[in-house]
Amino acid sequence: MAFWLADKRQGQASGWITRFDPRFWTVNFPRPMVATVVSTGPDALRVDASFLRKGDLGGLIWTSEDALDHPLLAYKTDRNYAHTSFAFRWRSSGVLPLDAVYGPTLTIEGRDENGAARTWYVRLWNYAEGTGEDALITLRFSDLQAGFSLPGEPVWPEDIDRMFISFAPPGYDGSTDPLPVEAEGWIEMSEIATDGARAMLEIGDVVVPPHGLALATGFDDQGVQTPARLLRNARQLGYRGSLVLYVGMSHYFRLVAQSGTYIAGQTADPLNTPTRVWHEAVFAEATAMGFSPIASLSYELLDQHCPEDWKQRDHQGNPALTGWSPPSTLLSPANAQAMAWLQSVAAAFTDLMTETATPVRFQVGEPWWWTFPDGRICLYDAAATAAFGGAPPAIPDMRAGLNAAQTDLLDAAGALLAQSTADLVSAVRAAADPAPAEALALVFTPTLLAAEMPELKRANLPLGWASPAFDRLQVEDYDWLTAGADGLRRKAYAEVNQRLGYPPAQQDYLAGFVLDPAESDQWLRIDAGIDEALARSPHEIVVWALPQIARDGYVRLPSPDTTGAADMQAFDDVSYPLALGRDATVIPEFSTSVAVTASGFERRNSQWSNARLRFDVGPGVRSEAELGTLIGFYRARRGPARGFRLCDPSDHSSNGMTGVPTALDQTLGIGDGLKTEFALIKAYGDGEDAQVRRITRPDFATVSVSIDEAVQAGNWSLGDGGVIAFDTPPANGAVVKAGFLFDVPVRFAEDQLEISGAAFAAGEAPSVPVVEVREAS
Repeated sequence: MAFWLADKRQGQASGWITRFDPRFWTVNFPRPMVATVVSTGPDALRVDASFLRKGDLGGLIWTSEDALDHPLLAYKTDRNYAHTSFAFRWRSSGVLPLDAVYGPTLTIEGRDENGAARTWYVRLWNYAEGTGEDALITLRFSDLQAGFSLPGEPVWPEDIDRMFISFAPPGYDGSTDPLPVEAEGWIEMSEIATDGARAMLEIGDVVVPPHGLALATGFDDQGVQTPARLLRNARQLGYRGSLVLYVGMSHYFRLVAQSGTYIAGQTADPLNTPTRVWHEAVFAEATAMGFSPIASLSYELLDQHCPEDWKQRDHQGNPALTGWSPPSTLLSPANAQAMAWLQSVAAAFTDLMTETATPVRFQVGEPWWWTFPDGRICLYDAAATAAFGGAPPAIPDMRAGLNAAQTDLLDAAGALLAQSTADLVSAVRAAADPAPAEALALVFTPTLLAAEMPELKRANLPLGWASPAFDRLQVEDYDWLTAGADGLRRKAYAEVNQRLGYPPAQQDYLAGFVLDPAESDQWLRIDAGIDEALARSPHEIVVWALPQIARDGYVRLPSPDTTGAADMQAFDDVSYPLALGRDATVIPEFSTSVAVTASGFERRNSQWSNARLRFDVGPGVRSEAELGTLIGFYRARRGPARGFRLCDPSDHSSNGMTGVPTALDQTLGIGDGLKTEFALIKAYGDGEDAQVRRITRPDFATVSVSIDEAVQAGNWSLGDGGVIAFDTPPANGAVVKAGFLFDVPVRFAEDQLEISGAAFAAGEAPSVPVVEVREAS
């Protein structure tokens, strides 16, 4: 499938927005504080904040450069605010008012007239008319002055990077001391109006046709944006259907100060108010746009906010800690208090979906017993130890051989995990009652079916999840996909199907994601994985996740099936029915541009890396019967419309040109211990100067394969496009070779076939040009 990594617009559709459009503001804040922003109208927005410390200070931010939207949808960078005015009505409660000493301040970051980096602090109260909690504010950037009182230092408005309006709780003193109780506040900016020079900004307005894929995103990654901004990207990039929204592991919960830290799970209401407001908006707006939201909740929690006795632990008492920074931990399925709290979270999100008339769809996201890379599995927290009889056998390394007592423990852990997910689903359905609720489970096969830990599935892919425990199973495998471990991926699909029994129509495939922007080339494998998944006919394919899609500019283009366009690569896997005579013409051709300088020297540029063949098969027609066969075959191919196979009499073997093939003829590649697929090739010439030709139409009966010169039998299969797929990946450094006979994929070159009966009767052969079809590079 065609896709594109766009880094900027290049003539694509654009429109206009007013500078300071409410949809494009963001918020920022220090942990453990939480704040969200929602656009509430075409000229209004609302910020909700939860403060826990006397020094909590949030910011409502406008940036001159759009670094969050997809490049095809971003607004144009304009750092010049000279002669621009910005007016709005300010209303607030629960935050310091405009007239307070530490009241809302406009911080402007940019450069002065000499290009030196500068920061200016503009007290909003100096430009307000009204009270500290309800005022009209007008900011004329060419007349702005920084400082607590006027007159102050003029602001240079022609080179501004970003600006943010600060907000803080009553009692703010800049310290890390906790507030007596959690404080909540809100800000509303309405009647937003921009006037003067550069009041409008050009913005990308590309609309990608629907391509049949769904989308995933996450509150932790995008909760600082408005839901309207997030959903604009989703819809205009062609995504439809499900919107999987991971509610996160670091910001959604209500916290309470305890012994110098802030702990979740200590209040009756599990969600903080900013989280509620943001999710209400995203559920309502997504549903109105035709998306079908899925709330995704995992067993993962930011370690610093997790009660100690809720954490999974290994046999030495070490807590389960992930590799994120700061680390998260995993809740123990055996801890009744932790599970009751998780169920209350699920019920709270279910209530939000119900209140916004959103059909309830809930995903249990990657529930598992954490296992460290060195094989330590975390089954030994106090609650789990008690549940497993008080003295469960230690499993110091899941990679080692296990005895019966250890595998029995894993089975018990799997049963307990399955019961905890069943209880979580029951809590969702009870909260949704009398409306139905769809339950989904997400499994990550590279961890659950790790080849070096073959027994881990007992605990982390329990039989208690077998159909119909969930309405649908969702599978992701991106670590293997991006590493090229296709053999492990195929085995995992088969094992998941056999173990849990969900048919393809009850499975979703989650594709992605690219953690590091320096590895954006991984989208090539991800996009190919999407195409492969389509062949399995899953219920839905979901791309994970929007932050990486926007960052890297990934654009999935619609397939011919969704546009109604004809298949440009139509091919009939049949052979040309006539043998080519000695008079048949074979013409290898390249495309080379040659420029001759004034002094007679040449500059040559080879535009094709491989030759393309042309044939004239007409001289092979020897009788009127064969002429009839040719005409019938030509009509069946609809002239040039459909390709077919042709044996080149001068070059059809991996051994020389026409020799008998052996398993050692052509080197396909070197194993790395993960890669299982090797394309058939034929090299012409030696060393780095050799021309490498992809062979896409081999004769299966003649293919033989070797690894380190040992002929392979029963360890491989031949896939589409002439690709050898091994069941077990060749070892690191192993040399993979193969031998084969092959045909050339071709098509008729012309829309007409001119044959003169009189000329043919006189012995003149017709001209029937055929051209090679390029199927792979």
